[in-house]
Amino acid sequence: MILYLDTSTAITHIWIGDTEYSYETGRELARDLLKILEESLQKSNLTWDSVSGLAVFRGPGSFTGLRIGITVMNTITYAKELPIVGTLGDNWRAEAHIRLNNRDNDQIILPYYDKPANITPPKH
Repeated sequence: MILYLDTSTAITHIWIGDTEYSYETGRELARDLLKILEESLQKSNLTWDSVSGLAVFRGPGSFTGLRIGITVMNTITYAKELPIVGTLGDNWRAEAHIRLNNRDNDQIILPYYDKPANITPPKH
């Protein structure tokens, strides 16, 4: 079973197979992402042992959302020794599915922001 993740907006989207789970995470993504991944697996009556690969949407999107989601997925792939692919575009899940079925493994995913980050300078 492939677990797909998109954290490019304030709504986190998780697909386990063809079942989609959506969570409004907003500013709580870093705190809640692992918990909602676990909850999504439980809702599908699955465990991490059921997951054969990870797929993540690389962007573009929220700088912080992409950074958190991709970091968590990179960590899971390392800890669970699972293959991971990162893809872009409207058909990202279909492309990821094909790539994982072809035994592709990016090992480390980097976000795609499409433009420089808009970082607010510190106030002095």
